[in-house]
Amino acid sequence: MNDARSSLARRSFLIATGATALAFTAACGTGTTTPDAKNAAAGTPKQGGRLRAAFAGGGASETLDPHAANLFVDAARAKALFDKLADFGADLAAVPRLAEKWEPNEALDTWRITLRKAAFHDGKPVTAEDILYSYRRIADPKGTFRAKASLEPIDLDASRAIDASTVEFKLKRPYAEFPNILAAFGAYIVPKDASAFDKPIGSGPFSFVSFKPGSSLVVKRNDAYWEGAPHLDELEFVVASEESARVSALLGGQVEYAHELDPATARTHEGKGKIDIVRLPGSAMQGFVMKTDRPPFNDPRVRQAFFLIADRKELVDGALSGAGEVGNDLFGKGYEYYPAGLPQRTQDLDKARALLKEAGAEGLKVTLDTAPAATGFVEAAGIFKEQAAKAGITVEVKVGNKDTYWKDILSSGTFASYRSGAMPIESHISQRLLTGSTTNATKWQQKDFDDLYQQAQSTRDATQRGALYERMQRRLYDEGGFLIWGFADWIIATAPKVHGVSKQAPANTLDWARFDKIWLA
Repeated sequence: MNDARSSLARRSFLIATGATALAFTAACGTGTTTPDAKNAAAGTPKQGGRLRAAFAGGGASETLDPHAANLFVDAARAKALFDKLADFGADLAAVPRLAEKWEPNEALDTWRITLRKAAFHDGKPVTAEDILYSYRRIADPKGTFRAKASLEPIDLDASRAIDASTVEFKLKRPYAEFPNILAAFGAYIVPKDASAFDKPIGSGPFSFVSFKPGSSLVVKRNDAYWEGAPHLDELEFVVASEESARVSALLGGQVEYAHELDPATARTHEGKGKIDIVRLPGSAMQGFVMKTDRPPFNDPRVRQAFFLIADRKELVDGALSGAGEVGNDLFGKGYEYYPAGLPQRTQDLDKARALLKEAGAEGLKVTLDTAPAATGFVEAAGIFKEQAAKAGITVEVKVGNKDTYWKDILSSGTFASYRSGAMPIESHISQRLLTGSTTNATKWQQKDFDDLYQQAQSTRDATQRGALYERMQRRLYDEGGFLIWGFADWIIATAPKVHGVSKQAPANTLDWARFDKIWLA
């Protein structure tokens, strides 16, 4: 068996470890964060103190039920109190957490999970029955938990506890990337029969002290945590929904950590000495969706022309204030399975005009749906409008309702602004690019593409599976419906005395919001 981090999490694309890469162990400190230069200079981590972290919140209806997590603050609080079987490394490969190892059968439709020795905050051990209870709770048809869709491939009725530390999951079909399910957003493990979460008991690095919805959660160090006790004595999550309030609280000393800053705000304060800016690369894909099932984008030549119209650097500089890097019309730059060898696409207006002429689409007029639903959306739409005009295309920018935007663009319109947070490339494909995908915004519906995906999930050899992912992505690069112009940094800010914050982990990955690894100097 191979160490999960060394054999999977550091590959740029093709995997050279053969069939045994499907069995993993969690040795050698899996999941720890390498200190950056600032933290190394600070010396040995200091024990003690309370860190106050400001996040945007969800109001008085907030809950500590980890299966109901939707917002970043929900995910950060759940990570402090609970554990998952696995989580995602910086390149979005799954790495073990409560699972010590996982092994598939030959057909890839049964996976056996061996649990590490871990305990809940009340001292009771985490067992296979807790795992099955948690997953069945998430998957309950009467529930509305976000992770339900991720668990769909599991036949939970047929899955069973082999013994207290071993779970056997039966799947409805072969699934080589099954560990992605174990790491899914919201797939936290709770004690068997847990239903009330006003004073939650988890197995995470911190245990519950007090909670006021829409205001504050206080937790304290769990000295018995399986990966080692946190450095901090206490951690307080403070709700400050406006970015200006989070920054003001940080500058005024009311908090030591502020989540989610705008690029312009970060640029204003960076290097001034009062606060430290931390940029988490590759946290959000930025682009446009073209509906491939309707004119004018049902013609691949029009889609290819739009790929060539985009000046990606101008979009990153203008819409993201330079806080990111250019994209190449494929999701997941830097993630596991990303085909980094494909040529970087650049603006070529002459070729774009030639493709439009060949498609009979000269003088094309198209509506671009956007909304202030994410950073840079409206700005990027305006920039692309000017770029398209140089190719003879008239783009009408239509600004919609930010509260209903994502639902509105899923099926309506032809061309729209789009963003995605970090997830494995396999999850992006399965959730957004298969004929039956529920969030298929580009309406990419190709049976041969679906067949390639199913072939990949039935392929045990990792190198062969990687080659299939490359074929799928080359197809999308040539004629897909995602015009991906950039990857935005996620920006946080801390007081100078805060150390141990990872600078490599995209938002929603293992080392993001790892408050158990942070200390105060």
